[in-house]
Amino acid sequence: MLFAYTYVPHPMEKMQEFIEFIFFEVWCKAPGGPPFSLDLFDAAPELKDVMEAFHYSDTKGADFFNGHIERIYGLFADLSPEQVGQLQAWFRGNNDIAGLCRNDPTVAIARYDDLNTFNPPLANELASFFKGLYKKDLLELEVLRNVIGEMNDHHTQFTTVNRQGKCPFCGINDVKGVYHSRREAYDHFLPKGKYPFNSINFHNLAPACHECNSSYKLNKDPLYDAKDPLLTKNGRRKAFYPYQTTPPTIDIEIALNTKDWTNITPDDVNISTGPEMAREEIDTWLDVYGIEERYKAKCCGDNEGKYWIEQVKDEWANGGRTPEEFLTTLSRQAKSRPFAEANFLKLAFLEGCNRSGLFT
Repeated sequence: MLFAYTYVPHPMEKMQEFIEFIFFEVWCKAPGGPPFSLDLFDAAPELKDVMEAFHYSDTKGADFFNGHIERIYGLFADLSPEQVGQLQAWFRGNNDIAGLCRNDPTVAIARYDDLNTFNPPLANELASFFKGLYKKDLLELEVLRNVIGEMNDHHTQFTTVNRQGKCPFCGINDVKGVYHSRREAYDHFLPKGKYPFNSINFHNLAPACHECNSSYKLNKDPLYDAKDPLLTKNGRRKAFYPYQTTPPTIDIEIALNTKDWTNITPDDVNISTGPEMAREEIDTWLDVYGIEERYKAKCCGDNEGKYWIEQVKDEWANGGRTPEEFLTTLSRQAKSRPFAEANFLKLAFLEGCNRSGLFT
């Protein structure tokens, strides 16, 4: 990704706190514990109030939430201490999103495939529960919304801080912000269909443009390379963490293999990226978001790359200014506002055009 989001705290984080209480203080204490009842939630008064209200509700979301919690409690009751310990390690690890992105060997990781091997009936219930936690049927119930707030308010606060207006995963598409009446979809960076325990963890949720989220990333797993399972131990790979405090740095260089600029095709555009010290993270980014295809398409577009060339060869030249002056000006603009008008990509492309002799 081209820049990191700033994490913005919000009352919706209470939902993850509720899940942590349910997991560690209720389910993990089920072996040898009392029969399931709402008394198990006395130490979490807000959560207990919600569950009591759900108990008397006939809504689909309320029944989903309480019913799964009780059924999973019953399945935990039959586990050994060693099995409970393994699940605790997986829960902690899967919620350390930054550690997983670093491929930290001390952070446990589990996908639903691992849970299916571990305990199929429990895996099925956990999958149903955690995949459903992010649904409107639950999150928009009034009794819960009064406690944790709502997504639209989170988006407003989030975009008040993160004002770039561009998608950090591609850098070329807009994302809706404080001046829009609609909000952008939140991407589960670690797909909720593959990873248990973190579907409502906002460190795993980040607004993404529609093209990144719904056209390219889809259900791809940033932590495993499907094309090269031997890339690292067990197929693991590093990825940029959407909220990392040290901004990612990606260098882009473009070479153009033709001077027939009116008929440029993607085969005429070669893209190199760096630095090498971040090669694994960069390769993950390129793969997950289809970056090379998308950047090449933009460089070949009539209203992007070809128009950028026209600006240098026609508009700028008609004003008596040289290509070098244009690139100097663009370089200054790209340094101060890299994502305005895709300046970071425009500069790399036009510098490549200049090296190929297109402006001579």
